[in-house]
Amino acid sequence: MAAQKADQPVSTPTEEPAWKQRAVERSTQAAKRRAEQRVERFLDAAQAIMAEKGTTDFTVQEVVDRSRQSLRSFYQHFDGKHELLLALFEDAMSKSADQFRTIAAEQATPLDRLRVVVQALFDSSRPTQDATQRPLFTDFALRLLVSHPAEMRVANAPLLTLFADLMVELETAGLLRPGFKPRRAAALTMQTVMFNAQSSGQEGTHPITSEEIWDFCAKGFTLS
Repeated sequence: MAAQKADQPVSTPTEEPAWKQRAVERSTQAAKRRAEQRVERFLDAAQAIMAEKGTTDFTVQEVVDRSRQSLRSFYQHFDGKHELLLALFEDAMSKSADQFRTIAAEQATPLDRLRVVVQALFDSSRPTQDATQRPLFTDFALRLLVSHPAEMRVANAPLLTLFADLMVELETAGLLRPGFKPRRAAALTMQTVMFNAQSSGQEGTHPITSEEIWDFCAKGFTLS
């Protein structure tokens, strides 16, 4: 084959026509919306089953049947039950952080903002009054903390950020204990609140209240 002449222009790839780019983009967006809808149906089905059973003890097939979708579709979006539960837990934590930030903004002082968030987290993480469980918090979260600590840190990130922001406000106002770093104080407070809420009911006939957990977190157990 003869060599290309030096002065012969080199051909360049032709850019896709604008109409074709728009068509592909619409198709991609539509596929994304359908995938999001399928995921939401799986999540809603799992939530409904947990609400009925009061536990995370269910099968993937139950979720598939309740969502009226296929098993193949489920595994296109989730590796298995653990990933489904993790998605539910991350979503719950993210929504909780948004809700808590909203109620905190209604308070006038840094200490009051932290107080309402501590109490709201405690109340939302404990068993319900009719003795049914919030299984994502009382069952799955405790197991996740032990078996998958890295995943737990990711799921807790939005809430930890909120607590850290509130601790920074305390520090700025001169109300944080000297020597405590805001993010570390935030992590300690969150862990104390959530663990005690999730194990609530195991301490006998006098369960810990949100007021008690706040008093302990804010003052500790010393007289100073």
